[in-house]
Amino acid sequence: MLFFQAIGKFLLGLLLVGALIFLPAGTLNFFNGWLLMGILFIPMFLAGLVMFFKKPELLKSRLDAKEKQKEQSLVVKLSGLMFIAGFILAGLGFRLGWYILPKWASIAASIAFLLAYVFYAEVLKENAYLSRTVQVQENQTVVDTGLYAIVRHPMYAATLLLFLSMPIVLGSVYSFIVFLAYPFIIAKRIKNEEELLEKELDGYAEYKKKVKYRLIPFIW
Repeated sequence: MLFFQAIGKFLLGLLLVGALIFLPAGTLNFFNGWLLMGILFIPMFLAGLVMFFKKPELLKSRLDAKEKQKEQSLVVKLSGLMFIAGFILAGLGFRLGWYILPKWASIAASIAFLLAYVFYAEVLKENAYLSRTVQVQENQTVVDTGLYAIVRHPMYAATLLLFLSMPIVLGSVYSFIVFLAYPFIIAKRIKNEEELLEKELDGYAEYKKKVKYRLIPFIW
């Protein structure tokens, strides 16, 4: 059941992102679109296989994306709107001949994206309690080693680099402007999440005092 659930969500994501990029572009002959699809979905598929065989409970929690809190549900919806608008703008920009970033910028962004994926994978390895929803799980403890000794939310730090790289991979300045909303969206999520963790997770208040920065060392 878990295998088919994972495959189903993977294929749905593949088709949805493909439609949002290539339908506005009006063609499949969009190199930057295929570049993003490749660096996004190939590592995602491989990571899913690893989790399925080694950490099925983590995979199960990652597949559960339904937020129970109203405020976090709003954050998810805003993120979804950002992706939809950003991908459509990139496709339209290609079709209408808007300014496209040089190929070297897209390649550099692709390298940054893959490095962020490695960063993301390391976070998943360090923290077995990472779900896609804001909640405190049974027997959950504070993780304060590895990347968690540097910033309190290394997973969100990874997604920040991942998501800001995407529009550059697509070669779209206009899409990048839309994706600049993400730091503000994730800041709202972190604020709400930390309030919950401080109330419900033993030791989190002490952890906040120990690790001062939320997302980026020496900045925030």
